[in-house]
Amino acid sequence: MLEEEYQPRRRLPRHLRPAIAQEAAFTYAIRAAEPTDLPDIREIHGHYVRNSSVTFDASAFSFAAWKQRYDDVRRRGLPFLVAENPSGQVLGYAVVTPWNARDRSNRTVEDSIYLGPASGGKGLGRALLSALLDECRAVGVREVVAVIADRSAEASIRLHASLGFVETGRMARVGYKYERWLGTVTMQLRLRSGRRPRR
Repeated sequence: MLEEEYQPRRRLPRHLRPAIAQEAAFTYAIRAAEPTDLPDIREIHGHYVRNSSVTFDASAFSFAAWKQRYDDVRRRGLPFLVAENPSGQVLGYAVVTPWNARDRSNRTVEDSIYLGPASGGKGLGRALLSALLDECRAVGVREVVAVIADRSAEASIRLHASLGFVETGRMARVGYKYERWLGTVTMQLRLRSGRRPRR
C-alpha cells in the first residue's frame, strides 16, 4: 500500500461540502375511489394475494369482479377510499362491504384496508382507516367489523385497536394457504353517529 493511503482523509470545510439532497416528504391525499382507480386497486390487492396470507383469496380478482364490487359499494352508499400521492399514484385503499349481503340497512359492515408495498410504516394505514370510519359515521353505519388473518397480523391488530376496535373472537384453522392452516381474529367497533340509520 502507498504511504498516503495510511493518512487520514481530509474533509472539506462544511461550507464547501455539496448539499445533501433531502428525501421528499411522504405526502398523500385521501379521496373517494373512482372507476379509473380500479386497475391500481387490483394490483395492490393482487400483491397480497400472491405474496402473503393476510387474505385467504387464492387468486387475484378480475377487473370485472372489482368493477362489480365497486358498483355494489357505491349503489349502497358506502365509502370506498383511496390514498394517492401528488403524482396521482394510488398508494392504498380502504373500503367497507356489508357484513351480511342480504341486509340492506348498511348498519353493520366489514372493513378492508390494503397499502401498496412501499407505503407501509408511514402512518398512511391509520389515516386511511380513520377517514373510512368518518365516512361510515356520515352514512349511518353503526358497527364495523374487521376479520384479520392471524398470521403476521400484529400490525393490523394494533392499528384497529388504536382506533377503538376491540377483539370479539378468534377462530382457528378456518383458511388454508401456502400449505398451512390459518385462523382469524375478529375485532369490532361501535360507531357513534349523528345520522339516524335507515330502517
